[in-house]
Amino acid sequence: MMNKETKINLIKKIDVTDMAGDKVMIDFESGKYFLLRGTAVDIWDNIQKETTVGELVKTLLGIYEVDEETCLSGTEQFLSQLEEANFISLT
Repeated sequence: MMNKETKINLIKKIDVTDMAGDKVMIDFESGKYFLLRGTAVDIWDNIQKETTVGELVKTLLGIYEVDEETCLSGTEQFLSQLEEANFISLT
């Protein structure tokens, strides 16, 4: 279960290209392409070094006008997707 103290670590480096504010990610191991937009781009940019869920949410709250509960929920959902794709580990 994820909480604000959960550490976020990148597992594998992925080829990422910026395209008009979006990010296109290519996982050469699986051959899959991923497109990140909006908040997902900011989350990806802010997990390039080890951080915690709480620190990430605090950063996002400084960027977006959203309440903390909504921000935390959306962040946890996206991080879970990244973990399922084996891009990050949550400890």
